[in-house]
Amino acid sequence: MKILITGGAGFLGQRLAHALLKNVQKQPLTELVLADIAPLRDAALVADRRVRSVTGDLAQQLTDGLLHGVDGVFHLAAAVSGECEADIDVGLRTNLDSTRVLLDTCRTLSKPPRLVFSSSLAVFGGTMPTVIADYTLPQPQNSYGTQKFICEQLIADYTRKGYIDGRNVRLPTVTVRPGKPNKAASGFMSGIIREPLAGADAICPVDPATGVWITSPRFAVAGLIAAYQTSQEQWGSRTAMNLPGLSVRVAEIIEALRRSAGATVAARVRVEIDETISNIVGGWPWRFDTARARALGLSGPLTMDDLVAEYVADYPAAVST
Repeated sequence: MKILITGGAGFLGQRLAHALLKNVQKQPLTELVLADIAPLRDAALVADRRVRSVTGDLAQQLTDGLLHGVDGVFHLAAAVSGECEADIDVGLRTNLDSTRVLLDTCRTLSKPPRLVFSSSLAVFGGTMPTVIADYTLPQPQNSYGTQKFICEQLIADYTRKGYIDGRNVRLPTVTVRPGKPNKAASGFMSGIIREPLAGADAICPVDPATGVWITSPRFAVAGLIAAYQTSQEQWGSRTAMNLPGLSVRVAEIIEALRRSAGATVAARVRVEIDETISNIVGGWPWRFDTARARALGLSGPLTMDDLVAEYVADYPAAVST
């Protein structure tokens, strides 16, 4: 079996790659192609003979035969929320145009591949019910969410046509991410844990009373893999599925840091409101009904302390408290 991960050199793409290589499946994984605009730097993945790294523009890679022999695709490549809001052309080109090229290339294959699309809770906004369900109508209020929702609809329609076997999965904000901050509006949710644990100060750009919907890297990867491995009969509706997550206020994230590392470390978080980020994040829902995902056996973190503990366990070298 040959699988492609777009955005494969990114944080979540690399975590997914490691999980797929370890995953026991009925059909063994013979080749894992990691396509990204950035080079792959994970030494273990580079050394694995089953892994092939492809670097460059995704549309050009597709033209050059990237999908040849592919059985499945995890489409993670995307411009993040903050940069999409700052430059709509970047978002349209990276999130929408590349997805359209990917889907149209899938149409040329003799066998429709199974495609899992990493969507986002950002598809929701505006006037919403208190609790969001899988069948709640999305009303995105920013460019990133709009682009993700358009891609969801394209994937659903290409699935209806039989060009692909598509599954749209809406991820909560994945926290805690290691490494340097990116331009995602939600990036601070990792930063207010990651930076203080590394001995640095961190900015919280929203009111600490703001509610957020989050999950950990382990649970996010498990959800993506489950979406791929679930049969068409079990998957059912072409409507996107919300992954389970944890509903917390930002103040609770900081409090979990204090419980884990002490008051001195938690005091490294400083609240400085950024109106742009506040408007984006504050417009996202943070309470979800994920009955459909849970029926497939999926779950999410139980407490914020679990997310902090997972980060400390997975990235001990990044903690210097």
